[in-house]
Amino acid sequence: MDDGPPGLTVVHGASELVVGPDGGVGVETIPDGAFAAEEGRVVTVGAADEVLREYPAENADVAVDADGRLVAPGFVDPHTHAVFAGDRTDEFAAKLRGKSYEDILAEGGGILRTVRAVREADEATLTANLLDHLDVMLAHGTTTVEVKSGYGLSTESELKLLGAVDAADERHPVSVVPTFMGAHAVPEDDDAEEYVREVVDEQLPAVADQGIAEFCDVFCERGVFSADQSRRILRAGAEAGLTPKIHADEFADVGATGVAADVGAASADHLLRTDDEGADRLVDAGVTPVLLPGTAFALGEAYADARRFLDAGTPVAVATDFNPNCFARSMGFVATLACVGMRATPGEVLRGATHAAAAALDRTDGTGTLRSGAPADAVVHDVREHVEVPYTLDVNTADVVLAGGNPVVGDGGAVHE
Repeated sequence: MDDGPPGLTVVHGASELVVGPDGGVGVETIPDGAFAAEEGRVVTVGAADEVLREYPAENADVAVDADGRLVAPGFVDPHTHAVFAGDRTDEFAAKLRGKSYEDILAEGGGILRTVRAVREADEATLTANLLDHLDVMLAHGTTTVEVKSGYGLSTESELKLLGAVDAADERHPVSVVPTFMGAHAVPEDDDAEEYVREVVDEQLPAVADQGIAEFCDVFCERGVFSADQSRRILRAGAEAGLTPKIHADEFADVGATGVAADVGAASADHLLRTDDEGADRLVDAGVTPVLLPGTAFALGEAYADARRFLDAGTPVAVATDFNPNCFARSMGFVATLACVGMRATPGEVLRGATHAAAAALDRTDGTGTLRSGAPADAVVHDVREHVEVPYTLDVNTADVVLAGGNPVVGDGGAVHE
């Protein structure tokens, strides 16, 4: 959505202002900080007295007094499946009774159940569903979110999903990044190899003609798509102008990290079963690791090894993986899980939920920071220090949210049209 940015936005009075990455894998902060933005882009950030001397708050079109609270970049959520239809709450109970994700999928549930619901839904319904989810994400401080297709598994339905993503992006303050994921599962009564040919020969050309998707993702996993099949799909996607991404090592290591390195993927996501060799491949190839602690939490699985990357000096991105199997839309909640479950520090996690997450989406315009030139996407959190965002377990800390310098959330509720 674009209502036009304000001429001048000034945010001041921060007890602590998170600027962006530091020299390591954490974040740089400024006590008693402020920033000013013109036409939706940050023009200066620093100590409040210096910023206000050049850009007095009384001269601003939008002035926000943080009043002794934390100011940080808006969250960037680099991995979601947020556009879908239908309901799978009963599968939550089934998992608690001992059924695995793969058991449910083999019985026609899971992804395939959602596929049936999506095929029956029209684009308007899918758009409305996604807008509702974006409202919740925005209220929790997310200002950029990646959304994958993948619940259609046919050319017509995948295009419908991407159309809904595009329509939601036009209507909502959250910046939505569209990813094509026709290779999310093998359709019922279909053969994996035959379906790979359909994705490559039919779906990808149609997606390229539609011109919405930026990325192409594939579920490289035992019983889904092999490393060779994934490599073929992602290379075909790259030829169609889509940057590769990959679901890697969620349940088994089938060579997905090697595929990610081979095709120059922007990110490799999940990494629950990645060994040291696979991690080294990603680092050497410049592939951003995206870790999804909410998925491990929802599945009752061990968490990905974030320290393997962080201790080697490689930032990791974190994401919600919001989908019907992992119904988490709050990046603040994910930050808590990343600290407690993956033993990452609050600074490392906040870096992962902002700047590193933007890197997983190939955003090089300062998204995920409040440095000069970056989009003025910011959150005033109702805490004093960034450590308190993951520390606070029971409430949403995001109080005021700005997108492109415009206040779009205030007093705990969305205020956009």
